Amino acid sequence: MERKLPFTQEHEMFRKTFRDFVENELVPHYEEWEKNSIVARDAFKKMGDYGFLCNWVDEQYGGSGADFLYDMIIMEEIGHRSLMGFFSPLHSAVVAPYIASYANDEQKALWLPGCVSGEKILAVAMTEPGTGSDLAAIRTKAVKNGDYYILNGSKTFISNGILADLIVVAAKTDPTAGAKGISLFVVERDTPGFERGQSIPKIGLHAQDTCELFFNDCRVPVDNLLGKEGAGFTYLMQKLQQERIVTCQGSTCLAERALELTIQYVKERQAFGQPLSKFQNTQFVLAECASEVQIARTFTDALIADHMAHKDILQEVSMGKYWICETAHKVASRCLQLFGGYGYCSEYEISRIFTDTRIKSIFAGTSEVMKVIVSRGLGL
Repeated sequence: MERKLPFTQEHEMFRKTFRDFVENELVPHYEEWEKNSIVARDAFKKMGDYGFLCNWVDEQYGGSGADFLYDMIIMEEIGHRSLMGFFSPLHSAVVAPYIASYANDEQKALWLPGCVSGEKILAVAMTEPGTGSDLAAIRTKAVKNGDYYILNGSKTFISNGILADLIVVAAKTDPTAGAKGISLFVVERDTPGFERGQSIPKIGLHAQDTCELFFNDCRVPVDNLLGKEGAGFTYLMQKLQQERIVTCQGSTCLAERALELTIQYVKERQAFGQPLSKFQNTQFVLAECASEVQIARTFTDALIADHMAHKDILQEVSMGKYWICETAHKVASRCLQLFGGYGYCSEYEISRIFTDTRIKSIFAGTSEVMKVIVSRGLGL
């Protein structure tokens, strides 16, 4: 089916250039990154050198003012090689927009150029050991003391947590005000009182560093407050739409790759004197998967287009985040089954897709939370 997104000749030239970058600079090193449970810092720097990080940022801060489709192309090319443990999309399309939208001019001039160049790697810290999707219940506190805010608390499951140089941290500045008492701070790498835990072993996304963060009387300059005090929850809610579209895009790309690999495999693999592709069960399974993948792609593209048109699509994004992420893992599971025992071997790419898709229905808002949002939209 022809895609409806307004890709131009410039977009496709960019795609080709980035695809070559993926093949030459990312694919050869990815297995090593998976073994080390972390991506090499110079991968981000190389992305910046080629203009592949935060290229939507204004030219005055080093970007090129590109549209959202360039980020989506980057995600497609990373996803279509199953390199989802390289979290440059989190850096560019999820965290950097907080700085671009809520920082003052001095903060933008201080932080954005490094984000574009890859010299400053970004993360966002919302989740805590005792609070997952319930952001209003966070317990990390920030108390103003002269020229500093003193942060105390901890965060967990922080993507890019070890690599990050700048971390957008949600903390309670007024514990009595509920969601209205949350503020955002940019915590820099060497801030006194800030420590990181060890990398958390995961069943998937092995190349992506995930860790706990600890704030023990952490002294954050008042100049590192992002936006207005008490407006943090609102800021988080405003940016979750794009984060969830990014997650839908990643899930769709992995499902597309799983289907591509499996079609190729069943045509080559022989069983009982004929290719697996000639068995009706194989044909029916892949027909179902192909239908689901096409629906996921069509819906994801529609979300991207509406988001670029600045439409309020909370209901639709929540539907997509729930259904597309669940579907991607289901497709990966059914495709893995057709690989037989080989699908269970880590050397086969399909196994990585299977484990990497599992987290998609958990982070950026669980499927259960998405269903609650959709139900409220239905007036229930």
